[in-house]
Amino acid sequence: MLVVGLSHKSAPVAILERAAVSGDSLGKLLRDVAQTEPVAEVFVVSTCNRVEVYADVDRFHAAVTAICELLVRHCGVPAHELTGYLYVHYEDRAISHLMGVACGLDSMVVGEGQILGQVRSALNVAKEQGTLGRVLSELGRLALRTGKRSRTETEIGRAGLSLLTVAIELAAACAPDGSGAEALAGRDVLIVGAGSMSALAAATATRSGAASIVVANRTRSHAERLAADVSAIATGLADLPAAMGAADVVISCTGATGQVITRDMVSAAVTARAGRPGPLVILDLAMPRDVEPAADGLPGVVLIGMDRLSGQGTAATDDDVLAVRAIIEAELAAYHSAIDAARVAPTVVALRAKAAKVVEAELARLEGRVSSDGLSGHALDEIAQTVRRVVDKLLHAPTVRVKELAGSPGGEEYAAALRVLFDLDPRAVEAVTRAATEQEVRS
Repeated sequence: MLVVGLSHKSAPVAILERAAVSGDSLGKLLRDVAQTEPVAEVFVVSTCNRVEVYADVDRFHAAVTAICELLVRHCGVPAHELTGYLYVHYEDRAISHLMGVACGLDSMVVGEGQILGQVRSALNVAKEQGTLGRVLSELGRLALRTGKRSRTETEIGRAGLSLLTVAIELAAACAPDGSGAEALAGRDVLIVGAGSMSALAAATATRSGAASIVVANRTRSHAERLAADVSAIATGLADLPAAMGAADVVISCTGATGQVITRDMVSAAVTARAGRPGPLVILDLAMPRDVEPAADGLPGVVLIGMDRLSGQGTAATDDDVLAVRAIIEAELAAYHSAIDAARVAPTVVALRAKAAKVVEAELARLEGRVSSDGLSGHALDEIAQTVRRVVDKLLHAPTVRVKELAGSPGGEEYAAALRVLFDLDPRAVEAVTRAATEQEVRS
């Protein structure tokens, strides 16, 4: 397991914005990485906070080089600019990092809950592109399970904070009466985009008591579907300037690769809002950004982008973080135990199969020898069950113990000892291994 990436912790927003990959670019990156010789499987987590390539590789240095070169090519950021912001994790550190990301420990707002869905989406995209296999699927399930545990067994997300709620808290200071009241209550809200973040924004605006909600999107049908969920009005991007002129708060979070809201559009909206209380508040939660940065200097405009959100909020205490890290360590230990047990499982299965074969052969001989002695069928069944119980009890301790010892130094030697002591046919062990692998591939 290898991860190569950059995040809000290693790179400034300006670099993250340029490095973001989505849509067709993400699909091409996945396929190109998967086709490199050292990589067997790959998925990419690309959000407003990070771009990370997770890969199952057979050679560390060759894989790192190949992935870095492809990131440069697909992100469009020159190598001399991008390389200094990249980090690399390998083996257990890579697995722990993925689990920490899914738990929200590595998010800009520690403990935020959206990242869990974003990791799940990343896995689904890789599966659709044919770049996700057994190894990373299993690690993905491990990360998602750990993320769920962190939220049900700790208070890591007690405040339900996300980038959106932190941005809204900053916007609250811009309330018309200067009271710092709820930023969306009684306000006319325009939501640009119709993805998951937009859906969260629409639900938040409704819950907060917004006076009106308009959803604008390039594909109008998507806007209509989201608007129907919250009794809002839908419109297309062609009507965006007019919609901005009627809004108090604009929340923009599209997946566009270019800017959606220009300085001139914002200037025209400010003019159209003449007489309305308070500034036009724009929350730009997209990466790359939706709003032209020059709009920030306009009178009557408050622009809150990703650069202002960094380090602004946390939903977690130190105790919460420690509790989540304990869950990560426990899940990682259980994962390794399962891997170690699976490694010796074919030997255990072959041993039990040989024992069962010996038992059945001896019972058949017994039945043939005593068939004329008048023993009832019930008596023979009792004898058979007794013999099987004796064999099971004799094998229980060594088979359980060999699984326990599999993770210790030289653990494989215990399985090898069983194969020698019980004269197990190597072909039988290989057959069990092959059958298990084929089953995993089918599932």
